[in-house]
Amino acid sequence: MITIIPAIDLIDAKCVRLSQGDYNQKTVYNENPLEVAKMFEDAGIKRLHLVDLDGAKAQHIVNHKVLETIASKTKLVIDFGGGLKSDEDLRIAFESGASMITGGSIAVKNRSTFESWIGKYGAEKIILGADAKNGKIAVSGWQEDSNEEIIPFIKSYTEKGISKVISTDIARDGMLTGPSIDLYKEIMSKFHKLELIASGGIASMKDIFELDEMGVPGVITGKAIYEGRIKLEEIKNYYK
Repeated sequence: MITIIPAIDLIDAKCVRLSQGDYNQKTVYNENPLEVAKMFEDAGIKRLHLVDLDGAKAQHIVNHKVLETIASKTKLVIDFGGGLKSDEDLRIAFESGASMITGGSIAVKNRSTFESWIGKYGAEKIILGADAKNGKIAVSGWQEDSNEEIIPFIKSYTEKGISKVISTDIARDGMLTGPSIDLYKEIMSKFHKLELIASGGIASMKDIFELDEMGVPGVITGKAIYEGRIKLEEIKNYYK
């Protein structure tokens, strides 16, 4: 059974969604992220993907107080990302209650630091963010493209011990056009033991069922829940 992982994206400590990572295409869905997290928990959800969009822009952790509040007032297993660039950022994230952190830009721009985190905290706690645009890794809150191709990029880190990868097809993120099935098939065919978490484009439970049938271990969904295309009741029934 696929693990459904709702996303809460944070700007100014509010629950928002962007379209294709564009900060100018922002919708505020709730000014109280804890309220949203509790609704997820009440629906039987165990995992939460919490993204510090302010941190991604500022290049350091910003919304750690929100992380601390959700972690202390729910039992959700939280993976936290966005702007984590230093050992100090990681210390704050874990002390604020993150069970795992996701590193994307840092894994491209500062490999030695990211590899040191894998060594220090272990692969169970460090998730590789492999966000792609036209098959190339995108960084800095998707504001920059890199020359890194996604498959060799993932391979370079599985060789360093990484076992969990969140992969978002940026072209689909927040667009409700369905997941990037071909991309995920390619990743899974190359890395059989990888815990792949698909992200971007999820529009309905049908998309989630399709990923489940493919054997994808996890899926992140945000906008589809906030806009009522996936009802929390449907997720609750799925887990039953």
